[in-house]
Amino acid sequence: MPRAAMRRLRDLLVRSSARFEERRVGEYDLNIHAESLGIPDTGGVDGRRPVLVSVMGAGIDDESVFEAEHAGEAGQKHLIGFTPAHAVDVVAFCDSPVDHVVTALLTAAVMDVIDGVTNAELREDQMPIVASLPGVIATVPEPWPTVYGSAEFLKTWAQQPGFRLLK
Repeated sequence: MPRAAMRRLRDLLVRSSARFEERRVGEYDLNIHAESLGIPDTGGVDGRRPVLVSVMGAGIDDESVFEAEHAGEAGQKHLIGFTPAHAVDVVAFCDSPVDHVVTALLTAAVMDVIDGVTNAELREDQMPIVASLPGVIATVPEPWPTVYGSAEFLKTWAQQPGFRLLK
């Protein structure tokens, strides 16, 4: 990942965080301000959400982890137009509805900064909902329902009633 992209990612996370800790280059432990992502109503839940953002791949400390976790995904080029060399995991440490929205919108913000594609696993009943949303690049029904999409896709999906990420 280019250094300029890593710098932009770090700047985004610092701006959006109530607490920011850089464990290593590409691994950030933070509390995200839900409001910084445009979420004014947190449902009575504290607007600071604990999140881990981790970059893996070529030139980053976790290159071997990236290779192991993505070994079976080498054939993605026909789906998304390129073979990924990096992954950015955005992991929330809570499970309220606002946490799902924070995770989706933070992931979309990260994608806007580094120009990525999301890979979201779905429940069976979510496939018809997401298939027609803007920004969907590809859907894969097996071995489990998965959608590949743009930041626009994540932003739109997060606005759907009952929105929830699978993982």
